[in-house]
Amino acid sequence: MILLRTENLSKSFTLHLQGGVRIGVLDSVDLSVSAGECVALAGPSGAGKSTLMRCLYGNYRAGGGRILVRHDGADVDIATADPRLMIEVRRQTLGYVSQFLRVIPRVSTRDVVAEPLIARGVTVEDARDRAATLLTRLNIPARLQSLPPATFSGGEQQRVNLARGFIAAHPVMLLDEPTASLDPGNRAVVIEMVMEAKSRGAAIVGIFHDAAARDAVADRLYHVAPLAEAA
Repeated sequence: MILLRTENLSKSFTLHLQGGVRIGVLDSVDLSVSAGECVALAGPSGAGKSTLMRCLYGNYRAGGGRILVRHDGADVDIATADPRLMIEVRRQTLGYVSQFLRVIPRVSTRDVVAEPLIARGVTVEDARDRAATLLTRLNIPARLQSLPPATFSGGEQQRVNLARGFIAAHPVMLLDEPTASLDPGNRAVVIEMVMEAKSRGAAIVGIFHDAAARDAVADRLYHVAPLAEAA
């Protein structure tokens, strides 16, 4: 079953401080991802891979076309969904692991990771227990889990981000360089987690600059080609 697909997706940016110059980034993108499949976005730097990911999550509004996510038994068009529906889609169906951790200051690491489960109605105690287990798996020791992650190193923050992104087991997952800044041991853990997500039927789109990690988890590549010129 296809859980995520785009139809004739396009995206451009208008530079209002540069006389209204329009920069085309994506054009006629047709991508489909099935349950249990990981598709890796490939292409040179600046081709639009990150822009495509942000469009898929709804952070960037599509310039044209459709972005269809299978949610609650029906296809939802991310390109036109209202904000309330987008909140529900992200809570239940569409997960995004970015490269950067953005959290409320002074909230403990355990609670940062537990929050997606609590938002679904899981009890605070159960959510915290599951968060602690996942953090430990990602080599964030118990003595650090009560501290705010803003005090952590970059690699530790990325592992917190991964824990938060994987804990809710979303049916569709977007992974933006999930193994960047990780040592070989933690990279192996993340590869295991991605494979487990595929085994449970998740549809995954990822950007992997780590070729070994990409080759380990990706079923196929989708090539994003840079557009020739600005309009």
